[in-house]
Amino acid sequence: MFITLEGPEGSGKTTAVNYAVNKLEEMGYQIVRTREPGGTPIAEQIRNVILDKANTAMDKRTEALLYAASRRQHLVEKVWPALKEGKIVICDRYLDSSLAYQGGARGLGVDNVLNINMFATEGTFPDLTLLFDIEPEIGLARIAANANREVNRLDLEKLEFHKTVRNTFLELAKRYPERFVIIDASKSQEEVAKATLDVMLSRICK
Repeated sequence: MFITLEGPEGSGKTTAVNYAVNKLEEMGYQIVRTREPGGTPIAEQIRNVILDKANTAMDKRTEALLYAASRRQHLVEKVWPALKEGKIVICDRYLDSSLAYQGGARGLGVDNVLNINMFATEGTFPDLTLLFDIEPEIGLARIAANANREVNRLDLEKLEFHKTVRNTFLELAKRYPERFVIIDASKSQEEVAKATLDVMLSRICK
């Protein structure tokens, strides 16, 4: 099973998934946890280019293509092999992030960015997508309060950018209701973590 985690910046995905993965592994499930952009050496090199705060001159189409290139390499080297071995792959961000950030917030158009990614991924969609939904003001405040979190180029965008990201994610959840589950990420860490595990188990045990 291929599970992806999506949401605006500062939505608390990492804490919730740490809890869920630990519980699933205790139950005996084989989990491969990974992230985008990155997850493999080549894909991580592309990640460094995309998120480097010095690369303010990066064209938005270049950005979209780099994400798709990183995604392709990640699938080939890590995701597809793990799925063939019958493992559960849990990935922090996937193509819906490109649709929300580049398609929505950058204004390239969701369908245009989807087309790029259909070529890159050969039409590979997740079985389950957890959308950690939170108001951008709260998410950005969390980032500002967390001295240990990596601050990247996308964190530096204006509030309106992040509002568009959130709204596009919510539109995607309506577009793909069969795989999206929305989790209220404004709740306590414990509540969000428990909801995350419950949703994963309900789908895994089907």
